[in-house]
Parts: sequence; structure tokens; C-alpha cells
Amino acid sequence: MARPLIGRTVRRLRMERGLTQQALAARLGISASYLNLIEHDQRSVTASLLIKLGEHLSVDLAALSGNRERQTEAGLREVLADPLLGLDEVPEQEVAALAASAPNAARAMLALYRAWRVAKEDASGIALPTGRRILLPTEEARDFFHEHANHFPALEAVAERIGAELRAAPSEMNHAIAERLRHTHGVTVAVGTLPGSLRRYDPQLRRLDLSESLPRESRGFQMAFQLMLLEARDAVEAVVAPAEPSTPEAAAIIRLGLLNYAAAALLMPYMPFLHAARDLRHEVEALAARFGVSFEQAAHRLSTLQRPGDNGSARGVPFFFLRVDPAGNVDKRFSAAGFPFARFGGSCPKWIVHRAFAHPGETQVQVAQLPDGATFLTFARAIAAPTTRWGEPAPMHVVAMGCDIARAEEVAYADGLELSRAAVGIGLSCRLCDRPDCRSRAFPPLEHRLKLDPNEDSAAPWRFEKSKPRA
Repeated sequence: MARPLIGRTVRRLRMERGLTQQALAARLGISASYLNLIEHDQRSVTASLLIKLGEHLSVDLAALSGNRERQTEAGLREVLADPLLGLDEVPEQEVAALAASAPNAARAMLALYRAWRVAKEDASGIALPTGRRILLPTEEARDFFHEHANHFPALEAVAERIGAELRAAPSEMNHAIAERLRHTHGVTVAVGTLPGSLRRYDPQLRRLDLSESLPRESRGFQMAFQLMLLEARDAVEAVVAPAEPSTPEAAAIIRLGLLNYAAAALLMPYMPFLHAARDLRHEVEALAARFGVSFEQAAHRLSTLQRPGDNGSARGVPFFFLRVDPAGNVDKRFSAAGFPFARFGGSCPKWIVHRAFAHPGETQVQVAQLPDGATFLTFARAIAAPTTRWGEPAPMHVVAMGCDIARAEEVAYADGLELSRAAVGIGLSCRLCDRPDCRSRAFPPLEHRLKLDPNEDSAAPWRFEKSKPRA
């Protein structure tokens, strides 16, 4: 089970609201000393006290899960371990204290480090032939979706309104969307050869062309995207504007992501999809078949079911979502489950994500345990995208998801697993993992001294001595 982080979360929420320990303790009907022990994770929290905390801190119970603190801590550990900073090993308790007591400062550190990394790469000569420097905006967009828990009520509302007007069953949705495009917007949809593209819209001719190489579910999604481009633009702009993206490129990526979100919300309406997910125990293949969408579309939609309020009754299982290519490049990631992705390097080679490439079209399952004891039920599937011409290698991605092991019984992929014994130890990345006996390690950990002995060749590629924390 994941180690409790509720104390740090309570401390952060209390400080954000300008409350002293004495003031919050009085509202909760407990002593300030007892609240102090709770905030330092030295006392457990009863169910009744947990409900009171949610009421007096004005948050739902999911906000007390500690996912935000865990993600911040993971980012800080990764940053502080960078050898270019020239730091000695920073004790675990200092990292935890910084994330809990100064969360805004911790996030500012992460933002500064990310900006420094971009600037360093830019200064080292990453440039186009024209001389223009490349400043990738993808991290800014990922942070935007993470900060919103990958859930956007305004777009859900637009999708629900349009869906109510269409009144179409999943099997009829593609036709209904095509008809709305034609009758409401004068847009015709044509399927045929489309060299070099999968979708192309001509605003002058009011014509949407889709490649014949697209499978049916992808054609439906492209039509839904086009409909949202025409009808949800104002709602999208209302979500983007407060974020004030730093570059036009970052803003464009965020807009595209939000339009894709709205299209998915139309094809997979929130409450019907949530009920189906519970009924089918979150089996992605079955959900995809029921709603006439692809595996990836259904998987991604599962990661967005985090509607607040209603005492959690409208909130789905918190899943993380990841899409990675064979080179290890991550182009999509969302972490509603609190899984601490490494932001600046490759992931653990023992994780199921990498093994899934060897079994395309099959869902692989793994119970993954991080060094801090946090354990997740993870599942992954390799998917090939259509090619646009003969001889082109089919683009391959692995779509991976997971949830905290405490929710595993709600997921069909846990069936047949002996959860108490099935855990596989993984790390965030080789450079951040201090497991001494890992035979899959590619690099030694950054924080520890190598132990090199010409008289012995160990089974693990690298031997090292764990550094002692500073006094």
C-alpha cells in the first residue's frame, strides 16, 4: 500500500487558507497537539475526522489523497539529484518538508529547473537549419492538463448539450454527427484517398476529407473533433485564457488537447460512460466496443472521470494515462492516480510499458511497486496506427494505464492476480532508483558512490554503496 501522505496535504491546505493549527483544531474538535501529529503523519485519521477535514477545508475527500504532494516530491527528488547542480544528497525528510510546508516554492523550483533545462538545450545548439531555436512547449501543456486533473466541466457541459440534441445511440453516433455537420454547418464529409494526411478541412468549401485508411472509430472521432471545432470554440477559449500560455505554440497544443477532450466527451458521455466503466469493471476493450471507439480513446476517457462534488459519487477510479513510442518518448501523460512520472529521462525498463511492445494487440498486466512502497495495478497495450503509404513503418505506441492498488478489485485486469505477492519492484528511472540488485539497470544511481571490484562480477550491472544522508 502507498505510504500515507494525508498529513502533508492537510498542512498544505491549512496554510493555503491562512489557518493556524489552533484555529483548525478548534473547528475539528481536537487539540492542536493532535492536529500537529496528524500533519506529521504520526497519527491516523478516522473516517469521521476525514469527513470533517473535507468540510472545514472546503475540499472533497479525493483532494486529501496526497497525490499532489507525491508528484511534487518526485519532481524535487529528480531535480535535486541532477549532478550539474553540485549538491550532496538531500535527505528524504528535507524533500518531504519542502513539498509539504512550501508547496508554492517547490513548484517554483520545478518550473525554474524546467526553464533552465530548456535554456541549456537551446544554448547547446538545438536549432533548425534556419537558425531558429527550438523551445518545446509540450511540458507547459502537460502541466496545464495535470493542474486541471485532466477534467474540464465547461467542455463536458457543451458535449452533454450537443449529445442531448443528437439523441443517438453509440452505434448511430457517427451518422448523427455527420448529419449535424451537414445540416447545421453546411459541412460535407467525404472519405477517400488523402495523400500525406488523415484529415483535412477546407473552410472555404465547407468540406471535411477523411483518409480511407482510418478505421471507423477514428473517422467518428475526427468528425466529432470537427464538430467541436465549430461549436465548442468559445468554451475552449474560456478555459485557455486564464492559463495565459507563454507561447503561441503552447496555446495551440492546449487548444488541440481541449478540442480532443470535447470530442471524446461527445462520443463517450460522462455519466453513461462512468456507469458502463463500473459495470464492465474498467475493461477497456469492452468499453471501446460498447461506445464504438478505439482502445486508446476509451482508455484516455477513463483518465478524465474526475468530476468533483456529489460526495464522490460522480468520480471514477483515478487512473494515470501514458502513451509512449518504441524509443521511449512520452507524448501524452496524465496522472490522476498520483503516479510520479519521471519528467526528464527514461522510465524503468522493468515496467510493463516496455514489454508490451513485444505483444502488440494484447493487454499486459503488472503490479508495479515504487521504492517508497506506493503500489499500482498497471496495464498496457501496444497499438499500431494506420500508415499513409506503402513501405512506411506503421507508427507504434503503447497506451498504459494504472490505479492505486487499493482500487484494484474494481478493475477486471486484477482478476487472477494474487495482489499481495505479484508486485514487481520498479523505479522512476535508473538514475533515480537505488535498488541495489536490479539486473535491468542501465545506469548507476546519481546519488550513490560506485563500488567497483575487479575481483568480483556481480549479477547486477552496477554495484554501489548507498550514500549516508547529511547530518
